[in-house]
Amino acid sequence: MCILSSFGEPRVEHGHDLDKFVEIGSLTKALTGTVLTGLASAGVLQLDDPVEYFVPAPAHTGITLRHLAEHTSGLPRVPPGIHRRDPYASFDAAALGTLIQQLDSLTTSTPGQTEEYSNLGYAVLGAALCAASGASYQELLQEYVLAPLDVTEVSSSPPPDLRLCRRGMFGRPRRSWTMDGAILPAGGLWATPRAAAQVVTALLVERKLGEPAPSWQTAGPLLWHNGATRDASVFTGAMPDGTWVLVHRLSGQAETTDNLAIDLLKQASTSSLP
Repeated sequence: MCILSSFGEPRVEHGHDLDKFVEIGSLTKALTGTVLTGLASAGVLQLDDPVEYFVPAPAHTGITLRHLAEHTSGLPRVPPGIHRRDPYASFDAAALGTLIQQLDSLTTSTPGQTEEYSNLGYAVLGAALCAASGASYQELLQEYVLAPLDVTEVSSSPPPDLRLCRRGMFGRPRRSWTMDGAILPAGGLWATPRAAAQVVTALLVERKLGEPAPSWQTAGPLLWHNGATRDASVFTGAMPDGTWVLVHRLSGQAETTDNLAIDLLKQASTSSLP
């Protein structure tokens, strides 16, 4: 486990490492949302553009880029047909392209009305951002997030010898899920905890890139996001008074990670949490 915050020295336990790349799961979505707002500021697109402007979705789905970012698109949580062992290994660009052509039949509610967390929605959003800009996801991430914040240690494919993974029964690193395909914008990034904390504080506390993207979650005054894969989990959040925390664990038990981080924030913040 590692903890970085505004209210204490970094805390590292149980073989964690602040300078090794770890999976950050759905915290990736906050960076993808920041790419979206960056492209909007640059005039490449508008947040309320229909998704079919950029990808070959059926006309008049009613789904906008904002809906995808805010989880109000009506799309299900995960793509249909994924496998349990390595769920996104076969979810490549071709598989996503097939689903995009069927978006109108995949929605479970009217876009814009109901919030339903959707990894599929962020895969579609990532494809739309790449199509709108003519750049790859990693190129967009570099141009609109990492370079402006002077952050380098965030990647979809860090060097294997710099990755920190949970170890199995015989001490060998467990194999991570394959998430560098179409699901990448939803949850495939790796980062060192130091770099992840640098991004969080720049976006939520210092507001270096303007107002936080619509991908951030809210709970009263708290802006937050979490993420989990099979063997890693993270929670980060910031309060209006500048108090912030990032907790990463080499465990997929996300609820434990979330509760630990929220308890730390409650103890440290002068603002009240629900």
